[in-house]
Amino acid sequence: MWRAIRSVFAALRGLFAEGALSNLKSALDVSFANVNLADGRLLLAQAQNELKSAEAQLAAAMGLPSETTFSLAEEPQPVLLPDQVDPLIRRAIQDRPELKDLRLEASAAERLIKAEHALFYPSIAVAGSAGFAPVGEAAIPGRYGAIGINVNIPVFNGGLFRARQTEAALRAKAAAARVDDLAIQVTRDVRLAYLNALTAFDRLGLTDQLLNQAQLAMDLARGRYDLGLSSIVELSQAQLNLTSAQIANTTARYDYQTQRVVLDYQIGALR
Repeated sequence: MWRAIRSVFAALRGLFAEGALSNLKSALDVSFANVNLADGRLLLAQAQNELKSAEAQLAAAMGLPSETTFSLAEEPQPVLLPDQVDPLIRRAIQDRPELKDLRLEASAAERLIKAEHALFYPSIAVAGSAGFAPVGEAAIPGRYGAIGINVNIPVFNGGLFRARQTEAALRAKAAAARVDDLAIQVTRDVRLAYLNALTAFDRLGLTDQLLNQAQLAMDLARGRYDLGLSSIVELSQAQLNLTSAQIANTTARYDYQTQRVVLDYQIGALR
């Protein structure tokens, strides 16, 4: 009999201990949930502030004086990058407006050389005059006319024309050097922009995989928590990992679009 009573008391102590442990676990879960809620509210307030700041900068860039709320639309993903960077470099060399401007300056300098060289050639000027005098002396004819030819041979001018031709040649050489220098810079910028865009595109695939894995881990953690097999800490960690993966995926898409715009600028495709 005493053995049965001891068994009953042992069972009652076990129930009380389990109840206390269950209450403690519930209180701990609520405490962790409150901490996560407060952290989420702080992050939300920070995100709202950054959103307002971005809208203010966008309004200023668009020339809107008053505060404006924008409704942003999802940007479509750019087309795939080419396998090689060489076609982009050729397009940049052809279409970059800075290079076009320098090529025009170099062409003008070459034409100036020819114009300065043409000053060495002799010049011929022809002048003529004719008229009619209705009233005058009878011995003087009433009609008159004259013509003259002036030949100018530039021989003794202190080397002025040669100096001007030399100056024009040096200016043309400098203009051609500027074209080559800018072409090298454009080639470098296009290569760097291409590599950055290619890296950003690779990050898209990696962050997509990360997001899928984080979503799967979140589903498993929620299932374990609903069955009472894990604590709120494991579920909160899974939620944090999922949120981080979503942020990384969104950031990767934004970075890729940004790098593609930079690449379009470098090849002269922006209009």
